[in-house]
Amino acid sequence: MKFSASRQFFSHPTFLDKLMFTRHLGVMLRSGIPLAEAISTLEEQTKGKSFQEVLHQILQQINNGQTLAKALSLYPHVFDSLYINLIEIGEKSGKLEENLDYLALHLSKNYEFRKKIQGAMLYPAIVLLSTLIIGLGLSFFVLPKLVDLFASLDVTLPLSTRILLFAAGTMKNYGVFIGLALTALFLLTSFLLQLPKIKPLWHVFLLKIPLFGGLLQNVELSTICRNLGIMLKSGLPITTTLEAESKALTNLVYREYLQNLLKSVDKGKTMEETLSAQKFSLIPHYMIKMIGVGEKTGKLEDTFIYLGDFFEEEVDNTTKNLANILEPVLLIIIGLVVAFVALAIISPIYELTGSIRR
Repeated sequence: MKFSASRQFFSHPTFLDKLMFTRHLGVMLRSGIPLAEAISTLEEQTKGKSFQEVLHQILQQINNGQTLAKALSLYPHVFDSLYINLIEIGEKSGKLEENLDYLALHLSKNYEFRKKIQGAMLYPAIVLLSTLIIGLGLSFFVLPKLVDLFASLDVTLPLSTRILLFAAGTMKNYGVFIGLALTALFLLTSFLLQLPKIKPLWHVFLLKIPLFGGLLQNVELSTICRNLGIMLKSGLPITTTLEAESKALTNLVYREYLQNLLKSVDKGKTMEETLSAQKFSLIPHYMIKMIGVGEKTGKLEDTFIYLGDFFEEEVDNTTKNLANILEPVLLIIIGLVVAFVALAIISPIYELTGSIRR
């Protein structure tokens, strides 16, 4: 089986592929199956072509004498620094199967976590998407046809109809240009938000948005705490753990927090001391106190795992409440829009029929 470099570059294995690979590899190794044979078996059983390619290349690296961690590190778009560090420490300590179990549990919780968020936001997303599609359909196909109809009516048009006609005429004459302009604006905004000077400010803004900001904070803190707890439990030192997690984070605010924390811990300071002395405004005070207790009792890894579960539960509660709040708000907005369009269309027709009767 041969795979081209271009196909490998455009591979997109799924999160579920990685989860099932981790879980099955741990079971097979614990059963006494050699590593190369286990990966070869998983390659044959994997249905996703992109992940099958990755496993094939990993198997070749192992057959050439490379360690599993080294082979996995060639695919950072699939296996992040947390994953590779745990595999490496497992190989060195002879506890690879145990660390694979840690990773499988971690990935499984992350998978369930994502599903909870997606499930809670599914209904609002469907309503918003449906509204957008209906709005675009009306703007491009229905409203432009009303311009000529209402222009031919010999009646005084109400304000709602005039507003609707203005929108319809604009879409009829400039609809294509408006669509292109909105697309260009979206692409330009996406590009600007990726600039090094703007991206940190954008991340700060996201974390401070009312309603959604608190949710995003809890999502980030849940991931950070669980990852730190799992790495510490597997035997990684605190400095390596902080460095690995800071590299894995996509949010620049919390990445900077961990990098500053790493510098202080590297100088011999405790995490509680650093977090209390410096400005970490997006880390709750009770979290800092619990970390301090974990450091003093020697159970820091358990503290982080507990905090990870706590913030995950907070996210779960917030998404449920947020969905319950958004549902009636969206329905009211849609109802008002439909009522406005109906009034704008029916009012002049009603006046026309009334004038005919007179």
